[in-house]
Amino acid sequence: MLFARSFVFAILFYANLTAWLLMCLPLLALPSRHMFPVARAWARSNLWLLRHVTGTKVEWRGLENIPAGGVLVAAKHQSAWETFALLTVFERPVFVLKQELVRLPVFGWFLRHIGMIPVNRSAGASALAGMARMAREKVREGHQVIIFPEGTRRPPGAPPDYRTGVAFLYDSLKAPCVPVALNSGLFWPRRSFIRRPGTVVVSILPPLPPGIPRRQVIAELERRIEAETGRLLENADVAGADIRREA
Repeated sequence: MLFARSFVFAILFYANLTAWLLMCLPLLALPSRHMFPVARAWARSNLWLLRHVTGTKVEWRGLENIPAGGVLVAAKHQSAWETFALLTVFERPVFVLKQELVRLPVFGWFLRHIGMIPVNRSAGASALAGMARMAREKVREGHQVIIFPEGTRRPPGAPPDYRTGVAFLYDSLKAPCVPVALNSGLFWPRRSFIRRPGTVVVSILPPLPPGIPRRQVIAELERRIEAETGRLLENADVAGADIRREA
């Protein structure tokens, strides 16, 4: 039954994405601000499919910790789930993402139009400078810039691997940084077809104020996010997941 539900969800997920992309093509001719309510609605439709097809629900904690206006958001990254789910709780979110995604036909057009921040990970220091320049503009405009500090998905229980890019961006933006912990990898595992029933919990932690030294901010983000993620994994409501096996 788990396989069957996951298979049905996969079909509906990609059919839903295709339908939204086709319906929204005319929006590419409008200012990007019109895209955020649409992106939010698409993300909510995915959460609805998960809830009703695979039995995967979501619980948001700490929404009151999101400041108004432009901020940096440093989120744990375990799954593809958070790449759309976080769109539902931030007002004008833009992600820092790998450059290859904006080169995709159709889907990449929307990523560019809405103002996502692409990074050429092979370009080194020049990539960081370009990322910071775009992010500063977005924060000035009141956007929430979302970055995954580890750079890529990490399975639940894996040792943390926080990169320097998040500290560089934090130092450049001079804005609060909101840490986000989650346990999505138990329900939508990376490199797996299976979607498990249960409740994904996302914990939005109190923001770090601007002005913390770079090395210290990496350590503090890791301490806060990993401690909270550990608690979420330990108390997870999930059917059939083995954290040790996935790590």
